[in-house]
Amino acid sequence: MGRVKLQMKRIENTANRQITFSKRKNGLIKKAYELSVLCDVDVALIMFSPSRRLSLFSGNKSPVSADFDHVQVGAS
Repeated sequence: MGRVKLQMKRIENTANRQITFSKRKNGLIKKAYELSVLCDVDVALIMFSPSRRLSLFSGNKSPVSADFDHVQVGAS
């Protein structure tokens, strides 16, 4: 028996929304790190919390800003 698919909607309670963001942010950072190690790629995450705080993650040792030095905006 599988899980019931939950409908994706905004969490109205501010405290619950912040807690959920923190937990999911940590999981997302872990997955990004794993991707960077397993595939030997540069990964950068830029996230804003519900309280508008900036969170940055870079899969390598260089700062996130260095990851974007070689990226062309609008390139496909």
